[in-house]
Amino acid sequence: MTKLLEKAFEDASRLPEEDQDALAEMLLSDLASEQYWTNAFAQSQDKLAFLAKEALAEYKQGKTKPIEENSDFSHD
Repeated sequence: MTKLLEKAFEDASRLPEEDQDALAEMLLSDLASEQYWTNAFAQSQDKLAFLAKEALAEYKQGKTKPIEENSDFSHD
């Protein structure tokens, strides 16, 4: 554990119990979310590579159009 994390936990240990629990819930939720996205991206690399190749091919074939800044995306 790093010194900074040790200090954070030490400081947090002086908070009221309710605040400690709230902080713990936020930290655990954040860690779970980080793990979820790490796993999701790790498992989707092949699909992302395929989609990137497909988009590049469509661009080279002139099937794309530029996106105007500050415009809404249309679905036509």
